[in-house]
Amino acid sequence: MMKKNKITNRDIVLRIATSLFLSQGYHATSMDEIVAVSNVSKTNIYYYFKSKEELLSAILDQLIQTYNEMIYEVVSRKDQSVQERFEILLQLLTEQETDCLGGCPFITLYTQMPQDSALFRNKISQFFQSQITTVEILLNEGRERLEIQAELPARSTAQFIVSVIEGALFLQHASQDPSILENLKFTLALLLK
Repeated sequence: MMKKNKITNRDIVLRIATSLFLSQGYHATSMDEIVAVSNVSKTNIYYYFKSKEELLSAILDQLIQTYNEMIYEVVSRKDQSVQERFEILLQLLTEQETDCLGGCPFITLYTQMPQDSALFRNKISQFFQSQITTVEILLNEGRERLEIQAELPARSTAQFIVSVIEGALFLQHASQDPSILENLKFTLALLLK
């Protein structure tokens, strides 16, 4: 008989705190509010997370792992063209966490985190550097397969693509205009041909 994965108080707190931090902000969310919404005692929360900063760190780790797994799964589909994988990746990234203050969970948390925290900054920086490297690898594969213009410099194009996606997520959220991401998909497809 298989054991069911039991949802722990830690899991509940992470889910509730993630939702609150992304929808109303890290600074605007108190530990007391997390206690009230999660129905997990403060003592129990502090058993798992010694501070609000430690909770934020765990949330970042979880988000980074989730996004990295999702990105890797799409990029590793060698039976699809690079263009198809870019489209799927863009679709997946734009479908995530729509209830964020900044349109993207990483931008939202970055702008809300304690300004003196190099640890949080480094985690987010490494995540984006990893994303850029992944896009660069995908671009190089597309060049080798003659699917993408050979003249495109892979590294700077990868930086451009990640920057544009993040900017588009923010602009779409701020303006409530879904055509921004649709136009981005079309423009990226033209750029990469």
